[in-house]
Amino acid sequence: MLKLYSSDNSVCTQKVLMTLNEKALSFEIKKINLFNNEQYSPAYLKLNPKGVVPTLEYGGDVIIESTLICEYLDDTFPKPLLVPRDPYMRSQMRLWSKAVDEGIFEATRELTFSSVFREKMKNMSEEQREIRFQNVGDPERRARYVSIFETGTDSQYVLEGIANFEKLFKNMENSLADGRKWLLGDSYTLADISLSPFLARLNYLSFLNIWLENYPNVSIWWTRAQNRPSFKVAIDHALTKVEKNEMETFGAQVRDKIKELRLKYLQSH
Repeated sequence: MLKLYSSDNSVCTQKVLMTLNEKALSFEIKKINLFNNEQYSPAYLKLNPKGVVPTLEYGGDVIIESTLICEYLDDTFPKPLLVPRDPYMRSQMRLWSKAVDEGIFEATRELTFSSVFREKMKNMSEEQREIRFQNVGDPERRARYVSIFETGTDSQYVLEGIANFEKLFKNMENSLADGRKWLLGDSYTLADISLSPFLARLNYLSFLNIWLENYPNVSIWWTRAQNRPSFKVAIDHALTKVEKNEMETFGAQVRDKIKELRLKYLQSH
């Protein structure tokens, strides 16, 4: 039996859940509460030394990193195919995954942290916050958390995140300009799965339309992506009303600032 270690409202976990649902696979979920620091427990760190979710267990094997998990699932359960068999198209699919792993994941984390998680951490004691910061093993990631907690949307990291999203949307718009249904053509692939949770997060935070009003092809793709059954099961229906309301409420409070920062970026490039 496949076992997925996951956390509520984790965009990386949502990628894997979408893949599992596309393939109609049965699996067990083991919840990891990130705000209780369960990801840093000795037992979990043995599975995933980075202390992040998701982690997949299957047949005695442990697979970490959501991009690798999704490709592992396609290799292990190849129907329906989500990774192109043509080498060139496979490389193009991985360019989208690479964009997520090298910029969009962090960008989404910064925008979410600056709106929702920052407010949650304000309600923690100073000792609880310090423990959470110290548990972040990567010094650079810790610096990002501290900066955004202290300065919110004024943090340079938030502006960098907006810039990364701007580049992504431009690339998506150009790829979809020939009228194709999906990022690689007429076939739905891990390229589309990789990006769906991240656009969904912007949407729940009330930020997505800041970009979509300027990118009509992406807007058409987004409408199509939301109607995918795997999207509905793994993201829309999986989120609670509380989670959705929380993102909408806190996101709306900084939406104008995010829009202002995007204009600032566009004016300087």
